[in-house]
Amino acid sequence: MPAQHVTTDANDPLERERAHLRSSRTALRAMRADVEALDIKDVTANWVNAAVLERQIEERIAALADLAHTPLFFGRLDYLHAPGADQAEGADGERFYIGRRHVHDADGDPMVIDWRAPVSQPFYRASKKEPMDVRMRRRFGYTGGELTAYEDEDLTDAAGDDRASALLQAEIERPRVGPMRDIVATIQPEQDEIVRAGIGGTVCVQGAPGTGKTAVGLHRVAYLLYAHRERLARTGTLVIGPNRSFLRYIEQVLPALGELNVAQATVDDLVAHVEVRGTDTAAAARIKGDARMAEVLRRAVRSGVTLPTEPVVVVRGSRRWRVPAYEIEEIVRELLARDIRYGAAREALPQRIAHAVLVRMEQAGEAPDDRVQDAVARNAAVKAAVKAIWPAVDPAKLVLRLLSDAEFLAEHAAGVLEEGEQEEILWAKPARSVKSAKWSAADAVLIDEAADLVARTHSLGHVVLDEAQDLSPMQYRAVGRRCTTGSATILGDIAQGTTPWATRSWEEALVHLGKSDAVVEELTQGFRVPREVIAYASRLLPAIAPGLAEATSVREAPGDFAVREVAPEALDDAVVEACRRALAHEGSTGLIAADARIPVLAGALDAAGLAYLAPGEETSAEARLTLVPATLAKGLEYDYVVLDEPAAVVAGEPDERTGLRRLYVALTRAVSGLTVVHAEALPERLGRAVV
Repeated sequence: MPAQHVTTDANDPLERERAHLRSSRTALRAMRADVEALDIKDVTANWVNAAVLERQIEERIAALADLAHTPLFFGRLDYLHAPGADQAEGADGERFYIGRRHVHDADGDPMVIDWRAPVSQPFYRASKKEPMDVRMRRRFGYTGGELTAYEDEDLTDAAGDDRASALLQAEIERPRVGPMRDIVATIQPEQDEIVRAGIGGTVCVQGAPGTGKTAVGLHRVAYLLYAHRERLARTGTLVIGPNRSFLRYIEQVLPALGELNVAQATVDDLVAHVEVRGTDTAAAARIKGDARMAEVLRRAVRSGVTLPTEPVVVVRGSRRWRVPAYEIEEIVRELLARDIRYGAAREALPQRIAHAVLVRMEQAGEAPDDRVQDAVARNAAVKAAVKAIWPAVDPAKLVLRLLSDAEFLAEHAAGVLEEGEQEEILWAKPARSVKSAKWSAADAVLIDEAADLVARTHSLGHVVLDEAQDLSPMQYRAVGRRCTTGSATILGDIAQGTTPWATRSWEEALVHLGKSDAVVEELTQGFRVPREVIAYASRLLPAIAPGLAEATSVREAPGDFAVREVAPEALDDAVVEACRRALAHEGSTGLIAADARIPVLAGALDAAGLAYLAPGEETSAEARLTLVPATLAKGLEYDYVVLDEPAAVVAGEPDERTGLRRLYVALTRAVSGLTVVHAEALPERLGRAVV
């Protein structure tokens, strides 16, 4: 076992490390003071540039904040040799402290190296088999922001003990209080390979519960911003999560790594063209989310195009220029055949008609230029012809008509949707206007598709999509439109798909996303869920995702695990008591239950005097219990979980398979302990467990 040191002896190396920490913090404050002291009055040419520069300075000042309870560095690398053509960037006897950000002294010499720098990579990748020119790796332990321990690993001792670092294990198992934290000190080699993958391609990560896929995706964003900052500053980055609770839970990770300008959104946010006030049946939502709807919309968008029957006559001065109907028809057919976006074609049509007029002018001996062509394109006769031939399309109004007009839908869904499917998605009460319509979330996605058929959606440089397994094909298309010219990181777990349209395979999902050439990586080694808990939950895998490998856990701590059967009349009291027991431990507690049971349990907790939070609200030392509807549990984690009535969780879904997947999610939210309390029979595959 590597040596672990805890001491207060002033002559001990720990004191020297504490001194380096103090010096590094002083240097960081000096770096921030230098930025704050910048005078930009005479630097910029105008107020616009001054405003941009001032904002950049403010962002730099914020990024240099010294967070008292966030360790400035968490590791150290001592290299063996001077740099060479085939060696790491270390010099003989040189050491580097690895931290969340770069810190240098007054002379510009590094005191802390950013974890994303190439010289930091061996901290995550080096091993006794592949030491990467590293002699010794040191990990630091902190308590409340104070450096309290260190642990050394001699990578030159190939015969030495190769067991996991005790400090690494302790950091992984540290209680979860507050929002999600970064894993920068505990990134594992297989995770680091994904984090540092190049920006040129898309990476899809299939990750079992507790494998850190969400953290890997966020750290990949931080790495890409470090390696390609100028490019991504122009094109933008976006993190997409399943719901607002999840986004609140992860929102502090990137700022803690010094990245402040990454937008976060849900898929619903991306397609918020209309106010969503309605809901669909599961069957209707499944059909609206089917990729076939893209073809229905494509036909509908182009349905208004009409071939001309009359010539266009343009009057300029004393001359009249006539473009016959057959020639305009050729132009229209050509634009339709090119299959460019509807709006772009509509903008091209008057220019093409104007060009035909200019040809006639030139044949008559005139010498028109581009200004004349633009003037002809704006001519009233040309504008009237374009309006009649290629009318403007309002995406929301188009979808409104599709869902309200049975004949219009039948015309454009012929051969694509069956009659029964068309009847399923038609509104029972057609809306009179876009504002009065009770749009569903799936309808908003259809409008987004129609909007992109009219005008190209802006593409970002990089998009992270988390909990991707729950998206419909049409939702994948909506996300894919946001990264057509950029790359993406797709995160999910097929076994945790809980929507009626949940992803069946990543290959299929990536086709809908427009990233069929993406690399699919699988994470099966868990760092969060106790091995007893993940083994119990994995009993469901043959029923919910038979092709997936069972996850394993590297956690040495056994965790608390119990399944308690009680009489129906005693269920609520037993759940409250289980919460009390969980709260006796350090860390956060989540009470997860079927959505229908939430009001009942809320009343029981109130009666027992136990305060509780809603999902997404930040836990603290004073408020550590969260009451979590099963439908919002995905992506969240708690030190201790009390799971109420598994049968009710399953029954709350439209079918058994979806219900078992929802249960699998609920069972795998625990970091240190899980207590299952039930009165009804457990699902058959779970059987019984030791109480």
